[in-house]
Amino acid sequence: MALFTTKAGLDRARRRSKGASALAVLQVLEHRDGVRPSEIAATLQVHASFVTRQVQELEEAGLVAVRADGADGRSCLVALTAPGQQELQRLREIGLARFASFVADWDATEVRELTRLLTKLEVSKAAVGQQERGTARPNWRQRP
Repeated sequence: MALFTTKAGLDRARRRSKGASALAVLQVLEHRDGVRPSEIAATLQVHASFVTRQVQELEEAGLVAVRADGADGRSCLVALTAPGQQELQRLREIGLARFASFVADWDATEVRELTRLLTKLEVSKAAVGQQERGTARPNWRQRP
């Protein structure tokens, strides 16, 4: 139950805070030269319209650059600008300070254990996701 409560709280924060949703998009762009909006949406597991609005706002703020996708004329590529890198760092610092306030009365061993367990959970999630993508799903429309 604690995990679901935490996830719901993070989801609410992302929806309410422009900083949180901007951070999520900027993080996807951080180590790549250009990303299609559909890839951003898939990575964040959000609707494409969310990404479209977010990218438009980030572009207007000068945090991302949008260019035509030479491989697909129907799409574009989104890349981080230098001010976008600075904003990403600023938002990370805010997030780290907030997390530090959550665990201020924790022992360092407890923080390391939380980190270890969350990392283990992410590895497990990735493995299950890989298995699910590799498993053929029945096509209910096919007739024997």
